[in-house]
Amino acid sequence: MKKGLILLVIFLLVGCESILTDAPNANEAKNKDGQEANADSATRSDNHSDENDSNIETQTIHVTAEQVTRGNLVLVNKEHPLDEGAVPTDIVKLFQEQDLMNGYVLLDNTIRLSRSVALQFREMVDAAGEDGVHHFMISSGYRDTEEQEVLYREKGSDYALPPGYSEHNLGLSMDIGSTQMSIDQAPEGKWLQKHAWEFGFILRYPPDKTEITGIQYEPWHFRYVGLPHSMIMNDLGLTLEEYLDYLKNSSSYKTTVEGKKYEITYVPVTTKDIALEIPAGSEYEVSGNNIDGVIVTVNLSQDDGE
Repeated sequence: MKKGLILLVIFLLVGCESILTDAPNANEAKNKDGQEANADSATRSDNHSDENDSNIETQTIHVTAEQVTRGNLVLVNKEHPLDEGAVPTDIVKLFQEQDLMNGYVLLDNTIRLSRSVALQFREMVDAAGEDGVHHFMISSGYRDTEEQEVLYREKGSDYALPPGYSEHNLGLSMDIGSTQMSIDQAPEGKWLQKHAWEFGFILRYPPDKTEITGIQYEPWHFRYVGLPHSMIMNDLGLTLEEYLDYLKNSSSYKTTVEGKKYEITYVPVTTKDIALEIPAGSEYEVSGNNIDGVIVTVNLSQDDGE
């Protein structure tokens, strides 16, 4: 009987030792799981901030509710009319700006456009010229609401939008043609399809996105959104509508263009004034989406001494 009790005690002790030996392994597995979860979380947060962000000096910028309707990324379509204050103040009649007129012609002498956008367009056609593509023409640019009203009455709703609902009322869009043939067949159109994004332009109404844009394919209609946005939209195959939704769902996005690092952040605007922290000394741009918030684009390259 005593032998049996002794054997039972030995058996229990061995069993306890086995349990105690296994316990650290169980805890270790739990810690590993926690580390993996943390690593995944860190990977996701890397799209939003660096590990040492807390050590970076910051500056405060203020975003006002008015800025929701201003900037290169504002959405203007059948659902989101243009705010009159969004029209750039540098609208010019291109015919009178000879420094802007290199490399292309105008359909008529009344065509207007934002001067800063016209400068980007001039750089773009200069680059196309280096590739042997020369026959560009601007057939339409900025229209004020009165001009849009006339067009809408003449063409009807099947071919024109009401005043305030057309991108041409914004001053950042243009219809680009070729003096040789229709733009969808011309070398100019094919060159733009490949390279326009490099200069901040997007084909606004692609052939396979009509259900999203609400506009039939227009191979001539290009919109300026600026870099790095045009590159991201080109890489991901997104229209402006889709891109704004993408940024809103991502909250923050990082990318590199021509050696420059950018962080792009969607910020909902719910009050008249919002204070935001960005790296001190950084170049930045703020554009509204014309819906409910702003897109803050920060050039992070200066943080690396570039």
